[in-house]
Amino acid sequence: MTSKSMRSFAGGIVVAAGLCGAVYFFGPSEATGTSEKLSEDEMKETLVSEGYVIHSEKEWEDQIAEAKSIKDKAEAEKENVKEPTEKVIYRTVLRVSKGSTSIDVGKTLQKAKVIKNANDFSNAVEKKGKANGLRPGTYVVDSAMTTEKIISIIFK
Repeated sequence: MTSKSMRSFAGGIVVAAGLCGAVYFFGPSEATGTSEKLSEDEMKETLVSEGYVIHSEKEWEDQIAEAKSIKDKAEAEKENVKEPTEKVIYRTVLRVSKGSTSIDVGKTLQKAKVIKNANDFSNAVEKKGKANGLRPGTYVVDSAMTTEKIISIIFK
C-alpha cells in the first residue's frame, strides 16, 4: 500500500468519525415513537393481546413453589417404586467354524452378553483341558447357562 492511498484511507476514517459524532451530538435527543404514555394496566392489556403472559412477582413465586412440590412428589414416588427383580437372559446362536479358537468363541459370547469376560472363558476351557476339543457347528447358548455347561456343549 502506498503512502498516498494510506493517507486517503485515514482521511476517510476521520471524515466518517466526524459525521457519526455530529449525528450523535446534534441529532434527536430522544427516541421517536408513540408520544403518549401508557398506564400499567394498558401495557398489560397490550401485551396480553399479543400473546404474552403477565404475572406479578408473587404469582411467579407461587408457580415455582408449586412446580417444585410436584417434582418432589414425583421423585418420592420414583424412590418408592421397586425395580423388577427379573434377570435378563441373553440367548444367541453361535456358529463355530473350523480353525476357531477358544478365545474366538469367548469374544463372540462376550459380544452377545452371554458371558462377562472372554479371557476368563478361555482360561476355564484350558483348565478343563478341552482347548483342542472345539467342535465346529452351530450352537444355541444363553446367559443363564454356567460356563461349564457352555463348555460341555461346544467342546468335546
